[in-house]
Order: sequence, then structure tokens, then C-alpha cells
Amino acid sequence: MPLALLALAIGAFGIGTTEFVIMGLLPQVAHDFGVSIPTGGLLVTGYALGVLVGAPLMTILGTKIPRKRMLMLLMGLFIAGNLLSAFAPSFAVMLIGRVVASLAHGAFFGIGSVVAADLVAPQRRAGAIAMMFTGLTVANVVGVPLGTLVGQSAGWRVTFGIVAAIGVVGLLGVARLVPDVPKPQGVRLRHEVAALRNTQVLLAMAMTVLGFGGVFAAITYIAPMMTHVAGFSDGSVTWLLVLFGLGMVGGNLVGGRFADRALMPMLYVSLGALAVVLGLFTLTAHDKVAAAVTVTLIGALGFATVPPLQKRVLDQAQGAPTLASAVNIGAFNLGNALSAWLGGLVISAGLGYTAPNWVGALLAAGALVLAVLSAALERRNRSPEGRPTAVVATRSPVAAHR
Repeated sequence: MPLALLALAIGAFGIGTTEFVIMGLLPQVAHDFGVSIPTGGLLVTGYALGVLVGAPLMTILGTKIPRKRMLMLLMGLFIAGNLLSAFAPSFAVMLIGRVVASLAHGAFFGIGSVVAADLVAPQRRAGAIAMMFTGLTVANVVGVPLGTLVGQSAGWRVTFGIVAAIGVVGLLGVARLVPDVPKPQGVRLRHEVAALRNTQVLLAMAMTVLGFGGVFAAITYIAPMMTHVAGFSDGSVTWLLVLFGLGMVGGNLVGGRFADRALMPMLYVSLGALAVVLGLFTLTAHDKVAAAVTVTLIGALGFATVPPLQKRVLDQAQGAPTLASAVNIGAFNLGNALSAWLGGLVISAGLGYTAPNWVGALLAAGALVLAVLSAALERRNRSPEGRPTAVVATRSPVAAHR
């Protein structure tokens, strides 16, 4: 794999760390600013909304800028946001810092996915995307626990300062290792927007929302589920999240490897198995060992879908993939928000802390149905010779004129 992928992975590591480490530091941040925990939760909500808005916005703004330069600008924005958070004199300023950092998130992963795929041969594209996303998964195993530990012992401001420093390393890596890729000739904003009207692109994004939502329906409420149902101590939740992160790393790499060989079968297996495991989590949550194994499997199966889904979007938006790729990153965050809300509803309805697992299972099953539908539509819209017909275009207007 090219060294440029390492630079992209370092940037992804920093972004993944800053996204999730706030959850472990929320009590300290809220106490220092004199706000309630629910008010402090706006730092999480604000970041998620920033990703949703920033993914298409920053990508659109970057359509006239070479991809390498845009990646560098995004890392600069990420560094600035985290420094603003580290030195924030008030809660409002820190919230602004979180939003500034989040604006870089979706566009970095979206543009980075396109760059990673272009660095390797076509049959290795999913593996290259998975290598970049390894930075995000490793952040959950190493960055978030260490960032939480540092924040609890030395202060949360130190954590955000360190994350900003990681961003500097990522910026230097992109500047040094990522090749200068010229802008695709003839690709304009209208072509990028047109790719979002492609039925297969929209189906892939819907699979992202439902499939990833299935994961976070359960994981969002893992702390009360594991302490009240499985009987773990509060301190053990951190190690359960490490197991979840290890599963993410393994699943991401396996998903990238097999998606290059058989993309749709990989989606069928991972989404189907995810739905089953989430359903079984309702039972395994009552046993410590079984619960720990299940948490690991959820991380593995959930992230086994990431490289194939991202590659599916790139393939179907061929010729103008940048905006679609970035919007699909926003779809991951939309799935997180949707599933967390639905999981909260079933708990509030008195169905118990394991009820979100059934929500997750249904969401994952819905993603599987969409995957089967997507493949069926693709087969139907191919001619007997195997070429796409004019009914559903799989290429952008740019590609059609090449």
C-alpha cells in the first residue's frame, strides 16, 4: 500500500479521536464551565450536526481546488477547531470549536476515500479505503481511551491540545506523502450533484444510514445495558468499548479485503449477520462473557460494511464521486443520530435497556433488504450482454462524454 495512505490514516485517527473522546470527558468539561450534563451534551450534538452540514458544504467549496490542497485545508480547519476547544474561555466558544473541527470531518473522509481509491489498482480500491478508515477504528481502541485517561488526570484541555498536534502530523503527512492529483477535467458541481440523483447511490446511502444505525442503536446505550443487565462495574465499560474498537479494526480490514473480491456478497453476509447478532444481544446481554463477545462482534460486523458501502458509492457515482462520497460520510452520522433517538424512545417506553438491540436488528435487516433490492435493480437494468442500459445510468454525465 502507498505511504500516502498512512498520512490519510493519521488524519482519520485524529478525527476519530476528537469525535468520540468528548463522551468520556463530558463530566469534567461540564463541571469546568458550570453547565449541566445535558447542556454539555450539545458538544456531541453540535459535532454530529456539523458533520452533516460540513460534508456537502466543504466538498462543494472544494470543487475548484485540487484534492491534495483541499485535504490540507481541511486538516488546518481541524487543527484550528481543536485549538479553539483547548483554549476556550467559555462553553459557547468550545461549542464553536467543536463545530469548526466537525466541518472538516465528512469532507476529509469523503475526499480522502476518492484519493485513496485513486492511489491503487481498481481491484484494490476497497482495501485502500479500508486502510484509511483504519485510522478511525484505531482511534476507538487507542486514541479515545488514552485521551480520556489524559483528560481525567491532566485536564481535558491537554487532550484537545494533543489532538490538535496529531492534526499537525496528519497535515504534514498529507503535504509530504500524498501526490498532487490534478482536478478531474470537465467535472463540475452540477455533475457532482447529478450523481446524488443516481438510484444506486441513494440506495447505498440508505444502507449506510440503516446499517450503521443498527450498530449505534445498541452501542449508544452500552453503559447502562452492561452495568444494569450484565452486571459489569462502571469501570469495565471502558474495556468493553476497547473490545468494540478491536472488533471495528478487524471488521474494517476484512470488509476491505473481501469487498474488492465480491462487494455485494460481502454486504449480504455482514448486514445479515449483524441483524442476527443484534437480535441475540437481547439474550447475551445477561451474561458477562457472552456480552463481551457480542460487543466485539457488533464492532466487527458493523465496520465490515464500511469499505464496501463507501466503494459502492464511489463506483455508482463514477466520474463525479467526491460529493457523493462526502455525503455518505454524513449518512453514517445520520444513522448514529437516528438510532440513538429510536433507542432512547424504546427505553423511555419502559421496554428495558436491551430494547435498543431489537431496534438495531430491525435497522440492519432493513439495510439488508435494500442491498438485495439494489442488486436486483442492477441486474434488471443490464442488457443481456451485461452492459448497463439507458434506464438507470451508473456513470455521471462527465463519464458519459469521455
